[in-house]
Amino acid sequence: MKKNPLILIVNDDGYEAKGLAAMVKAAKEFGEVVVITPDGPRSGMGHAITMNVPLRIKLYHTEESIPYYRTNGTPVDCVKLGQRVILKDRKIDLVLSGINHGSNSSVSLIYSGTMAAAIEASFENIPAIGISLVDYSPDADFSASIEVSKKIIYKVLNNPFPNHICLNVNIPQCKLEDIKGIKIARQTNGYWHEDLEERIDSFGRKYYWLTGHLVDQDLKEDSCQWALTNNYVSVQPVQFDMTAYQHIQSLKYIEE
Repeated sequence: MKKNPLILIVNDDGYEAKGLAAMVKAAKEFGEVVVITPDGPRSGMGHAITMNVPLRIKLYHTEESIPYYRTNGTPVDCVKLGQRVILKDRKIDLVLSGINHGSNSSVSLIYSGTMAAAIEASFENIPAIGISLVDYSPDADFSASIEVSKKIIYKVLNNPFPNHICLNVNIPQCKLEDIKGIKIARQTNGYWHEDLEERIDSFGRKYYWLTGHLVDQDLKEDSCQWALTNNYVSVQPVQFDMTAYQHIQSLKYIEE
């Protein structure tokens, strides 16, 4: 491991999230830590970036020599600001995104601001890990997640990391002693069954609230959702090349 590696921490739950404090606690023993987060929740932002309003960043806190910045931007903006502004001309050794409040298994990673930040880092070939706890409560217990994160951070920093990928880590909602282990998994074949609930505001106007649940169509033991359901930590390697290579030849008729 490089002596005192430079670690950038970002998230999509905002600077006040309990999961952010857990991520810092897990990472700070491994090297120099810099924190950049949105100024409020940005869940479900996917790979959004800020283009139509001024992008701002402010140092608002320093603790144990760790600077904490917040921005009006998105999780992806946090990575860009880290690389191009705050840590300009320095080599970031690891990007950590999270710890997210809620699962990013299966198709959820497409919507996830947490994973978008990790994927953004992989564009620049920076090792990156998005970490999520399968617990949506703002008062979730992150004690097991801290220990799991330490173990994975240590292994990533001390072993060769593949080029242009990131890791999607999901941690089951259970005590540390009940976690059965870590499994390298593939993305579960599932989708979100969604509804838009019609509601009425205090002025009598209609509005809509998105609700839904994950439909798991894939119970094979190599999938991320199977791992979580059975109290394993799921670690999924993620790449940004979304080409469906298996269908290139079958679609050649379009060229004719």
